[in-house]
Amino acid sequence: MTTVNATIAAPRMLLVAGGGVKQVAEVLAKFGLSRPLVVSDPFMVSSGLIRRCLDPLEAAGITAGVFSDTVPEPVDTVIEAGVQHLKAGDYDCLIGFGGGSPIDTAKAMAILATGGGRMRDYKVPVAADRSDWPVIAIPTTAGTGSECTRFTVITDTAHDEKMLIAGLGALPLAAIVDYELTFSVPRRTTADTGVDSLTHALEAYVSRRANPFSDAFAVSAMTLIGAHLRTAYHEPTNAAAREGMMIGATQAGLAFTNASVALVHGMSRPIGAHFHVPHGLSNAMLLPAVTRFSVEAAPARYAEAARRTGLAAPTDADGAACARLITGLEALNKDLSVPSPPDYGIDEAVWNAKLELMAEQALASGSPNNNPRIPDKAEIIALYHEVWRGAARNA
Repeated sequence: MTTVNATIAAPRMLLVAGGGVKQVAEVLAKFGLSRPLVVSDPFMVSSGLIRRCLDPLEAAGITAGVFSDTVPEPVDTVIEAGVQHLKAGDYDCLIGFGGGSPIDTAKAMAILATGGGRMRDYKVPVAADRSDWPVIAIPTTAGTGSECTRFTVITDTAHDEKMLIAGLGALPLAAIVDYELTFSVPRRTTADTGVDSLTHALEAYVSRRANPFSDAFAVSAMTLIGAHLRTAYHEPTNAAAREGMMIGATQAGLAFTNASVALVHGMSRPIGAHFHVPHGLSNAMLLPAVTRFSVEAAPARYAEAARRTGLAAPTDADGAACARLITGLEALNKDLSVPSPPDYGIDEAVWNAKLELMAEQALASGSPNNNPRIPDKAEIIALYHEVWRGAARNA
């Protein structure tokens, strides 16, 4: 038996329940908190959905502040503005309410408000372990898993670089996982966040840092996501599918926060930084090609992933299961109408001009080193080319 050497991190409390957001005041009370700043986004405010969080607080006599100037892909300038807002008030905690962006923003605000300086000062390999403001995360999408991870990803606007910030300072104190909050999520977002969560589970399972704890969550997440993603996309009000995706996304978050992500995420962040592609969508663009590149280095793991997601039969041999995984991921992208880079509107000349820098940034993130097959810069550039060419080949 192989000796396990793993340090496991998770929120102190996960409330998993349909309608669980109604208990937000009780969750705060369990930790002696009563002065929250809710970090959300403009749509949550304009649509009134933020009342799902504010109303239960007000009913309990808690008046929360709101910072809603977040952007879809968090940037350092917004974090700095949020810290000013946080320090100007008498707050004792942050509630991240929304998709991964508001939650990531809240986590980064807590880290920066505690340590000072600039967000770039906390980029990996720095350990961002300190935070004086606890974060309670309430996701409204089933995808990022940010509600239970020790990571946040913030773009450095001066360098067009998506920075991975990692440490216990980014780990929420508690999370409320309420699938009922996802019923109104647009179809495109359902698809992108769903593939994001699938990528989290798959990469955690094949990661060089995988361990029995992360494996258990990764396997369960792949099973749930494989069973429910297409249904949640095509039938947005299907409660069973929404619940399965929400639980799967959280389990995938627990998996990758304890095993780390790998090459897909390393290559995805530069695409988001330079071309403003949503994180889950850039993962989806890359997933089939990166899996094809990596599968030979861990065929047993990839084969089991194929079986768990339902892309291969339980009786398929490893070779056949791996082949079905790749074709199945390509078919999934087609079913979910995942656009290619050119379909998204990216200019080919600009794409090609950025490849060297994107490959360097991918390697600098450290994530490719967790991949079963560790690429060099030239191989990453070749994969970016393949993702572009694959769009024409598969049209």
